Amino acid sequence: MSMVQQLLAAWDKLSTTAEGRATFDQQLGQAVPYTGSIQPHVLELSPGHAVVAMDDLPGVRNHLDSVHAVALMNLGEVTSGLAMLAGLPQDARAILVSLNIEYHKKARGRLTARTDCETHDSNAETRVAIEALLNDEQGDTVATVTAHWAVGPT
Repeated sequence: MSMVQQLLAAWDKLSTTAEGRATFDQQLGQAVPYTGSIQPHVLELSPGHAVVAMDDLPGVRNHLDSVHAVALMNLGEVTSGLAMLAGLPQDARAILVSLNIEYHKKARGRLTARTDCETHDSNAETRVAIEALLNDEQGDTVATVTAHWAVGPT
């Protein structure tokens, strides 16, 4: 079973309770340590869909008294990746090939990223661009991340 399949199986098992979701978040951070540096909270996960939040903690702030640009990029990447990977067949893999971000306003407070994307029914080689919208607690979009993935056979 691949790491992605293990994570998805863990989500199915743990997502029904707050304690279980916290355990899943810890497992995600251990599996992908750099992603773990923003302490993401997976709120929703299904094939082609993910909602992930992060808190405004001192470790993700910049000198402008807001959430650091790279922390925003990290949140967008993990959200797009979870949604896309959850929608791949077991014999497929995806590799991130580029990331783009557009900043709309300073990011402060709890942030939530949302991705909805197409699922894949084959492992045929293709490239996909997946967008994650990052919103603050007021619902304002603070950034838009576009992750470009190369999908193919394992």
